[in-house]
Amino acid sequence: MMAVIRSTEIVIPTQHTSLPGILNLPSGAKGIIAFAHGSGSSRFSSRNRSVAQELNHSGFATLLFDLLNAEENVRDNLTAEYRFNIPMLARRLIQTVDWLAQDDQTSALPVGLFGASTGAAAALIAAAERPERVKAVVSRGGRVDLADISLPKVRAATLLVVGELDHQVINLNKQAAGQMTCEHQLVLVPGATHLFEEPGTLERVAMLADDWFTRHLAPQPRLSRAAPTLFIGN
Repeated sequence: MMAVIRSTEIVIPTQHTSLPGILNLPSGAKGIIAFAHGSGSSRFSSRNRSVAQELNHSGFATLLFDLLNAEENVRDNLTAEYRFNIPMLARRLIQTVDWLAQDDQTSALPVGLFGASTGAAAALIAAAERPERVKAVVSRGGRVDLADISLPKVRAATLLVVGELDHQVINLNKQAAGQMTCEHQLVLVPGATHLFEEPGTLERVAMLADDWFTRHLAPQPRLSRAAPTLFIGN
């Protein structure tokens, strides 16, 4: 049976700006995963889109969106002034989680967050601030140490995925994990560096994320991976 995934371009209203995004919604979705990208990236990140597609095939809705508006993104590319402004990025992610709770298409779905690099810190802060909504977090090469005082407050089950060769980030993740009181796990991907550019490493991240979100958001039988998928754009 063909799994139908409706792809819609959306705009998320936040307190001070509006953020463009792409919502992929499979029929009968069992949860929704919002992606918080890393430094200098956007909703068009090829790595996050690859992971999101795997999650879509498994029956999860995904939201890929920009944490910066167009003007901020141009300025950040020149000055890098916004990409490490974790409090601002976290506020926008929190407001996005609130938007998901109000939108008719997503309000009934349990929420997971997938954060990469600095976006992982924003994801953990958002999870700490919205424990009733955010049930699971996956970090890919995340600077989770930048979540700082929010780490002990996180209640969502958290998976920390780091490349085996990304030694500095491994140490930062170990230190951050030591401050966490929720269910959490640190997994090293063999042969991977920070960007998971090595053959097969990003596929491993996608599989780990799928397993984690399935376990903590939707403990039910998986959709068949062999089923063809139809994307419908508005």
